[in-house]
Parts: sequence; structure tokens; C-alpha cells
Amino acid sequence: MPELPEVEAARRAIAEHCVGKKVRRSVVADDSKVIEGISPSELESALTGKTIVAALRKGKNLWLRLDSPPFPSFQFGMTGAVYIKGVAVTKYKRSAVSDNDEWPSKFSKVFMELEDGLELSFTDKRRFARVRLLQDPETVPPISELGPDAMLEPLQIDELVEALSRRKTAIKALLLDQSFVSGIGNWIADEVLYQARIHPQQIASNLSKGDCEALHRCMTKVIEKALEVGADSSQYPSNWIFHSREKKPGKAFVDGKRIEFIAVGGRTSAYVPELQKLTGAKSVKAKSNPSRNSKSDEEDEDEGSEGEELEKEKEIKNTQPKKDKNVKVDSHRQQKKAGDSVDNTEEDDEEEKPKKKSGKKPLKTNKLQRKVVKAKTEVESSKRSESDEISTRQRKKTRK
Repeated sequence: MPELPEVEAARRAIAEHCVGKKVRRSVVADDSKVIEGISPSELESALTGKTIVAALRKGKNLWLRLDSPPFPSFQFGMTGAVYIKGVAVTKYKRSAVSDNDEWPSKFSKVFMELEDGLELSFTDKRRFARVRLLQDPETVPPISELGPDAMLEPLQIDELVEALSRRKTAIKALLLDQSFVSGIGNWIADEVLYQARIHPQQIASNLSKGDCEALHRCMTKVIEKALEVGADSSQYPSNWIFHSREKKPGKAFVDGKRIEFIAVGGRTSAYVPELQKLTGAKSVKAKSNPSRNSKSDEEDEDEGSEGEELEKEKEIKNTQPKKDKNVKVDSHRQQKKAGDSVDNTEEDDEEEKPKKKSGKKPLKTNKLQRKVVKAKTEVESSKRSESDEISTRQRKKTRK
């Protein structure tokens, strides 16, 4: 969030209300994490006095074409959003601004007042978005590294079948890979796979042609429906898994069927085990601490490390049984007290070993004991020698 539908809704709103108008004034936040590679004053100078010629998008990136370069580009990250005063752009979760908030929002990163008085603001509450000023946004990263746009450049079914046949990775991770197809994020991937009845861990190359056709059909269907309602998630069909994917494990259901959560491609994934089954011998197993194997864009990485997705993964882990080291050690000690013989594990050995004090060497008890035993042996040996000598003298006197 936001993904292709949300960013496209923002682009359409700018195209309808702002294109053809001159920027009278601009205010850029002093936030070097979001405003990348340029000072606020430089960006303000590049915007003020320019006319917005077009609003363009690829994947989850949007940029404005002005009457002369350079052009501002916006990578929405996790909570980036476009607001136009008096215009309903779109509504989605984690939005930073409500109708009752101050204007412009305290989370505004780029604010523009147009010549007719219309005001435009790009906000970001959690500071994962990126705003750049580029000579030609399409020819440089991150946009130049994106795969075909899922809406503007959809793969034909034969092209999709061919592309998937060469990929030995989980289909969910592949859909999140922005170099494979751009614009699809976590919620769209979950929705598409649920509606296509494909398990998120299914190896892409192991999908049948029927699976690929279902995937292609559902991808188009989900994106078109989201755009039809202006990316307003409250209007998404009630039988979409979308509405329950942020609920807690054990309390999430869709059409009466239980939703489970696993980590695939470094992201929390919602699926319905009853309908989405693994097929064939090849599949990717979920990991409790997954690494980010897919080439997700910067937004996906930020969202995975800082967002609510991480909280969901913690909940998933908490539902799994854990080994309690303290219980194991205590049980071991109780058995020893009872006189039972037990096998020492490395864990137990480490627990029983005396800890070294900082700056001091541990007492070498074995060496000291050997010295004491040796001394006692020498004394006893000396006493035996004296006793033997006395006995010998007494025997000689008796003979005489």
C-alpha cells in the first residue's frame, strides 16, 4: 500500500485537475530522507513558474512532466499520497491526511499552489517515500529498472507462460519482483493468487497452462476493478481476501474459509489452504525469518522492515511452539538431583560451566589437587621406608 491502483488514481486526479496550469508557489519540506539528492530550495526553484504538461506513471512511481526539465518524480513508498484541496483523490489505509486535518498537512513533503488557486500536496507520514528531481525519469533508476507495467504493458498469455516456465522461484515472490512486472505489491499479489486458486509458494515454472491463464485473467480483473472504484478499498468486492488479510491469525476468514499467513519472498502472505493447494513435487517452503530474495522495489523493502507486515510476521511466529531453554536446563538439574543419569547436551554443559570473572583467570583446581596428592604420596613413602628400616634392624638382633 499504495500499489498500482492507488498511484494510478493519483495520476488521473492530477491529469484532470492540474495539467496545463502553472505552479505559482511551492514549499518543500526540509527532509533529506524523502527529498533525495537535492535541497528544498533547489526543488522549489525548479517547480515555481513551471507549467505541468503531463502526469505519468510506471509501476508504483509517478512523475510530472513540466514545460522544461528537470522533472519531479515520486516513489510512494509505504504511505506516500497525493492530495488536491477540494478534490477526492482516493482513500486507502495508512493515509496520512483526513478531511479534518490541517492544510497543508504537517506530513506534506512537496506543496504546490497553482495559478488558479488550486493546491496540490504530496504527503508521507512514515518517510519511506522518495522525491527526486530528474532530467529524464524514464531513463534512470528506479524507473528504468522496472519490468512491464501490469496495466499499461500487460503480458500476453503466451508471453506469461513462457516467462513463468523459466523461473524457479515462488510465484508470490516473482509477482513482487518489480523487474518482472511492475505495479503489483503485496495485497494485489495475495488477491490475484487467491482468486486464481494458486498457492503463494508454488514454483512458477511448475504452474500448468491453466494456472497461468487463471493468473493472467485474475491479474487483469483485480487491477481493473480496483481502478473502477477509484482505488477506494471500502468499495472492493466483499468476497475479496483483501478485507481480511490484516486480521489476526485464527480470526481471518473469507467466504467462511480460514485464512492462514506465511512469509513468502520476505513478505507476509495471506492464503486459503482449502482452495490454494501446492501441486507437484517442487514448491518453496516458507521461512520463519525469510531473506528478501525477490527484487522488490524500495517501498517493499521498507514496508517489510518497518510496517505493519512485520507485526503480522511476529504474530505468526508467536503461534508456533517454541523450545524453552530454561525448562530444558531445569529439567536436567531435577533429574540429577533425583540420582538419574542424563545425557549432557551442549546447552546443559554451557549452563553448568563456571563463568569466568573479567580480568581474572579461573582457578586451576585439577593442577592444585595433583600437587597435594603428590605431596601426600611422598610423605607416606618416606614413612614406609623408615618402618622397613626399623623392622630390618630388629630381625638382625633376633638372629644374633
